Amino acid sequence: MSGSKPANSNQVAEFEQSLDELEQLVTRMEQTEMGLDDSLKSFERGVELYRNCQSALEQAELRVKQLLDPTRPELAEPFDPDTP
Repeated sequence: MSGSKPANSNQVAEFEQSLDELEQLVTRMEQTEMGLDDSLKSFERGVELYRNCQSALEQAELRVKQLLDPTRPELAEPFDPDTP
């Protein structure tokens, strides 16, 4: 399992970079008057970044579900938000 750690670190870094770039792109689009061509290119890039982020979040959700698999209780306890 030690081989999966760098891949997980890389996924987190890529997610954070994509999210940061997406935030910067949105800010730039909100604060700047862009022509139609630039707006379309920025929108296309934004969609690509959004999809990258969404994919990373789906992978993280799958990993959490695997950790909470009831057939393997030794991996983790289920999260209960109502428990203090």
